[in-house]
Amino acid sequence: MARHAVLSSGEKIWKFIACEKSQLRLDLTLACGQSFRWRETSEGHWTGVVGGRVWTLTQTEDTLWYHVYEKNGRYMDTGDGTANYGVSLNEENKSQMKLREIVKKEEEQAVAVTVQNDEEEEAMLRDYFQLNVNLRDLYRKWGAADPHFKKIADIFTGVRMLRQDPTECLFSFICTSNNHISRIQGMVERLCQARGNLLCQLDQTSYYDFPSLSALADNSVEACLRELGFGYRARFLQKSAKQILDNHGPKWLEGLRNVPYVEARDALRALPGVGTKVADCVCLMSLDKADAVPIDTHVWQIAKRDYKYTTVNEPKNITEKLHKDIGDFFRKLWGPYAGWAQSVLFCADLKKFQKLKEGLHLKRPKKESKGESMVTCKKKRSKY
Repeated sequence: MARHAVLSSGEKIWKFIACEKSQLRLDLTLACGQSFRWRETSEGHWTGVVGGRVWTLTQTEDTLWYHVYEKNGRYMDTGDGTANYGVSLNEENKSQMKLREIVKKEEEQAVAVTVQNDEEEEAMLRDYFQLNVNLRDLYRKWGAADPHFKKIADIFTGVRMLRQDPTECLFSFICTSNNHISRIQGMVERLCQARGNLLCQLDQTSYYDFPSLSALADNSVEACLRELGFGYRARFLQKSAKQILDNHGPKWLEGLRNVPYVEARDALRALPGVGTKVADCVCLMSLDKADAVPIDTHVWQIAKRDYKYTTVNEPKNITEKLHKDIGDFFRKLWGPYAGWAQSVLFCADLKKFQKLKEGLHLKRPKKESKGESMVTCKKKRSKY
């Protein structure tokens, strides 16, 4: 049966990068609402799609392990730590002797090709996690400037900013309007199933590539997505894709990586369904704008609760001015990677990670009463 790879089945099918957990924690980074394509397919193993390939990632204290599945192929658990793709064991055994004879003379060339592919995959993974950025140094700088961040960082280490494909990032975040993470994940998967290409199947789960701009711009997309439960977002997705292709061309989004942050943000805001918060998310998570600080009601509450941020005549909703003012406040506090620092606090405040935060709160003594000496004050959980 086609299976998801697990490290315990043997290391032969796995490749690795030296990477300490202080530089990257998969469980926090992949589940904090940056990308909606990753699932924990077994304990500590995350499977998702990057660059048109299906990956399973896991980690030990100082190593990031990864396995890439062949396109339209399947990882078969043979029980001996080896991999077999897309064929039954009997078929593989019958064909193996002929195959060895045919490729014997080309063995050295094949090995060279394999090494080249290994290097390409490692480069893709390094780029996706931006491993060129020393996160430990950034945490140290943010902690020195911000005592509250330092307290949070003791538990929430290794929260990195992903460098996603701009098309996937933009159209995924258009789905986030008035939505929550688990529902967004379902919508993005349905979008990929409806308009993306099938890559492989593992444990009866199908993995699809993210749709291209042309696939999203097709006139039939809106009706299709409305049937799949996208509501008003269906129109935004189709119209934004069409507007990009008609007015700018297929390479326009990637080109925004090379313009200043404010210019890129304002260009994105001209698209249907893209407000300031979505534009900032796309700038931060795919367009190399590390100083973009997405502001929503959740982040606004963090600013007020943990940083005593106040405004004159506080508005009921987040205005453009408030968005800019809070962003400037955090940029002044944290510096050029302010968006990365904000993502750590956002992650720490998610309901799913509240158990980790309990370690931040020390037991406090109360006045002793009869038959009672010490009690623990329970942390009052904040709303998500």
